[in-house]
Amino acid sequence: MSPVLVIGAGIAGASVAYFLSELGVRATVIDAGIHAASSVPSALINPVRGQSGGVDARALEGMELTWALLRKLSEGGFKVPHGQTGVLRPIPDDRARARFERNLPPELAHRWLRRDDLSVPLAPAWAHALWLPEGGWVDGAAFVGALLEASEAQVIRGRAWRWTAHSVEVRGAAGSSPLSSTFQAVIHCGGSIGSGWAGESRTHRMGSLLTLDRPAAEFPLSFGAYLAPSATGGVLGATYESPAQTWQEPTLPLASLGWLLGKGEALTDLSGVGVTGRWTGSRLSGLKIGQDAGGVWHLSGLSSKGFLLGPLLARELAGQVALSLAEPPAGGRSHTPSQAR
Repeated sequence: MSPVLVIGAGIAGASVAYFLSELGVRATVIDAGIHAASSVPSALINPVRGQSGGVDARALEGMELTWALLRKLSEGGFKVPHGQTGVLRPIPDDRARARFERNLPPELAHRWLRRDDLSVPLAPAWAHALWLPEGGWVDGAAFVGALLEASEAQVIRGRAWRWTAHSVEVRGAAGSSPLSSTFQAVIHCGGSIGSGWAGESRTHRMGSLLTLDRPAAEFPLSFGAYLAPSATGGVLGATYESPAQTWQEPTLPLASLGWLLGKGEALTDLSGVGVTGRWTGSRLSGLKIGQDAGGVWHLSGLSSKGFLLGPLLARELAGQVALSLAEPPAGGRSHTPSQAR
């Protein structure tokens, strides 16, 4: 059995397993395989976030590492659909542009475009357009799968029910049973549903996207919602529901569907673009990283920045865990959900 157990196989858990392997540490990954937000068909790698143009202090560092990791996986023979195509942020008015400009660091490659400079038709409502040439998109499921395969981690399908710093109990259809071995370290990388199972009070954000038979543009467009290419065509997506303190079964209410389609039409002309399906997931917000008082390591709550910052934070955490393996083990207390879900 591997010396390290990783709970969760989304972008956080898969990245941790990958970077542990780079340090010569093999991991066992346990994952329920359901409701994984990281399996999104096309995720933005976009350093300028939201409708105020916020830029995380580590966004450029994270973006650089994500693209480098994708290049390395591609060179290793892994097929991960992605494109460093740039990202276009339409801006509605002068006030919004001023907010964006206040937040843009000088080292971020960007350019303000005139309507005549654009290769995609924007609706007349957009007064400005911010071009981010180093952004792009990635197929989340393929990226996560390649990281896991490259890590050579043992993957166990199951639901982690309770855990300590050195052991885990797995819950399945026949009840609960502990894994037969103890571990030198346990790293919890559970997402929205995993946090819900654990009884944590965290913030959950539901979002959906529609899969399209072709991309609306050769690069992502983003403001309020986003249009992006994908491996099989394109997507139209957004986080559309109010935050909740508990995980809920993913749904797409009719009103939300209408809102999403309206947002897409507001970005660009969707004439001739067909909808082929739907993907819905729940993101966990509120970053939790490091080792808790019981000795369990954590990386969760990446929210919409999973593919922008996840690999960067996972690399750092993997380094800390690998360093700790040489230290005498410390006792950990059990983490038990308040009730079954």
